[in-house]
Amino acid sequence: MRQIRSAIGAATVGPDLLTAAERIQYEGYLRREDANAAILARAKNGAPIKQIVRETGHSRGLVRRILRGQRSDVFRTRESSLEAYLPWLDAQCTAGLHNGSELWRRLKSQGFRGCLRVVSEWAGRRRRAEKADAASLCRVPSARTIARLMTTGRDTLSKSEAVTIAAIENGAPLLVEARSIIAAFHAMIRTKDEGELDAWIEQAKVSLVASLAKGVIKDRAAVRAGIISAWTNGQTEGQITKLKLVKLQMYGRAKIDLLEARLIGAA
Repeated sequence: MRQIRSAIGAATVGPDLLTAAERIQYEGYLRREDANAAILARAKNGAPIKQIVRETGHSRGLVRRILRGQRSDVFRTRESSLEAYLPWLDAQCTAGLHNGSELWRRLKSQGFRGCLRVVSEWAGRRRRAEKADAASLCRVPSARTIARLMTTGRDTLSKSEAVTIAAIENGAPLLVEARSIIAAFHAMIRTKDEGELDAWIEQAKVSLVASLAKGVIKDRAAVRAGIISAWTNGQTEGQITKLKLVKLQMYGRAKIDLLEARLIGAA
């Protein structure tokens, strides 16, 4: 991941491809770049550091780092004492050595100055990740679980879930096609582009979601109206949900008069 972030930081960043956490960092990078540009512009016009500090409100040390070009990174990751030894640790774990104490003793001979707890926690996370990945690949998830994972954003999946989805995508490309068809249907509803409905039906008829396509064909007029119309039954469904919630809260403890007071009286 650190190598990926370094590569992204050196190239053009596509905000749509970032995870939620990386998007927050990228937005902070854009704010820093605006501040950097303002400070560099003042320095180019001949303003001294003291004047730049007074005008921008930034500290003297920060202004100096900007003028020296030391504040232009995209993803600022927290450095770990194990950073320089991660390739060696990965190789040792791949070879079968997972004992944190033994790894720490070998690292000490290489000049590592960190404590045993740091290495032990890293080894424990590595063992749990490998165990979760192996278990997820050996156990076949249910159809409901597969549908949920394949329609969930990748930045919200755990490592084991991401490994499971990657294995499913490699072994069942028809599921990937079905997911893209469902995503196209959602996009058509959000953008209210009913002109794509006929093409979508033709594509869905020969896929794993053919039953959905048949239902859309049967109620084509209603589906088309649902796409282009600004009206919705969301308010009605919301009131029904509220009524059911109040009934469950009062079940066995009140009568119809209190239910009427809570619903009609509150309105």
